Amino acid sequence: MQTVGLGVIGCGGFGLFALQHFTQVEGVRLVAMAGTHRPQAIACARRFGIPDPIEVEQLVQMPEIDIVYIATPPFLHYPQAKLALEAGKHVIVEKPLATRLEHAQELIDLAQRKQRLLVTNLMQRYNPLFDMVKRLIEQKPLGELLHAYFENYATDEGLPPDHWFWDREKSGGIFIEHGVHFFDLFEGWLGEGEVLAAQHVLRSESGVEEQVQCTVCYRGNVLVNFYHGFHQVARMDRQEMRFVFELGDVTLYEWIPTRVRIHAVVDEAQTRILCEIFPRALLDVTAIYGGKERQARSRFRERDLYQMIEMRWGLEDLKMHNYGRLLRAMLEDQLAYLRNPSHPRRLTEWNGYRSLLMAVQATQQANLRKV
Repeated sequence: MQTVGLGVIGCGGFGLFALQHFTQVEGVRLVAMAGTHRPQAIACARRFGIPDPIEVEQLVQMPEIDIVYIATPPFLHYPQAKLALEAGKHVIVEKPLATRLEHAQELIDLAQRKQRLLVTNLMQRYNPLFDMVKRLIEQKPLGELLHAYFENYATDEGLPPDHWFWDREKSGGIFIEHGVHFFDLFEGWLGEGEVLAAQHVLRSESGVEEQVQCTVCYRGNVLVNFYHGFHQVARMDRQEMRFVFELGDVTLYEWIPTRVRIHAVVDEAQTRILCEIFPRALLDVTAIYGGKERQARSRFRERDLYQMIEMRWGLEDLKMHNYGRLLRAMLEDQLAYLRNPSHPRRLTEWNGYRSLLMAVQATQQANLRKV
């Protein structure tokens, strides 16, 4: 597969953004789009010099298309992915893989029978920060990970009352439509987790699901809290992910993390490891300890501490530029697998299934208790 024909189903704002990057990957040629005839889609066709949108059934039968990229609302992912797989196409689908677990399993089974690629666009695993956090947890320069949280204070300015996002039959709800990204991230860092509790809040005037939160236990003793709320003006949209270790806190900013802040008390060897994990980070020393001051105690253990530090990494990164890099990296990884099946992919069909499983479990528990 030296040249890959790409067809897209659905091309709203994000579909266009993704295509801008997918078509920069060497060997990828956009052939056709389907599923929408809105002005934005027609303008997108003009942008890429392809015919106006056609019907989905036509697109999946085009012999010059190898991969179908699905960027429609979640309730359409299952029927459209199934149609493309049955036509013998490889499929990349926006998150979530489906809104129901049995549909996700059916798609995976179908892809395996047809020997076709099926992957959910959980591109966060291609972020360099994914590997950096994994090294922090595994190499333990700050000791054991004790707790973490992700807080997402998202804007709803672009989500009018009649938007499909608020219709849980179409979106699956916030955990399924949006939370899968972060369930997948933490599973990549900590392995499989167990949803212990979950709640959701309905907006008083309209009854739409506005906020969700859940607690997941990883490794039997690491509690992680996830919060998503869609209620902010766009200028106050913000996200924060924090990891609490024995000897310090590590905070990541943005929903696609681009910036890191570390506040810690460490010895010389630990400082060196942190600088290796976060190359070219800005390091400031807040305090230096000597003599008896170096001795400290926590969790019934003696600690030898040399200094208190603040580190900052990634201040120059722009979120949207990073987003584009991750999209390109995801597609390049999948194409490398198609050209050489022995290539170890960073993202497989099971990432889409496992993240959906966690989201479904959280949704079911939240439904038991409305706040």
